Amino acid sequence: MNKEIVSTAGAPAAIGPYSQAVKTGLVVFTSGQIGLDPASGELAQDFETQVRQAFKNLAAVAKASGGSLANAVKFTLFLTDLGQFSKANAIMGELVPKPYPARSTVGVASLPRGAQFEVEAILVL
Repeated sequence: MNKEIVSTAGAPAAIGPYSQAVKTGLVVFTSGQIGLDPASGELAQDFETQVRQAFKNLAAVAKASGGSLANAVKFTLFLTDLGQFSKANAIMGELVPKPYPARSTVGVASLPRGAQFEVEAILVL
């Protein structure tokens, strides 16, 4: 298997032993992105800003892999409060072009750095 590591300064650097994304052939598997500003390393304060920043980070990783959010075939969303799902859903509808990819949404107890939202994707270029 040919495996290419994808990395960009347009998204936060990995904070552990993992890569921002791995590309194998035309398929890209991204690591989860939270609402960290890549320049400052600061986490956005409110939920909606975290969602927007996380998708912005994911878009930067997608671009570095040779694609965009339009290439997503599957998203997984992680929320610490499923009561915020409608907000995340509305923002995703704004930022991701149709036809929408498949998606799973998971309620979790906590996320890295105290984030309230995380998103990961599988892209096909």
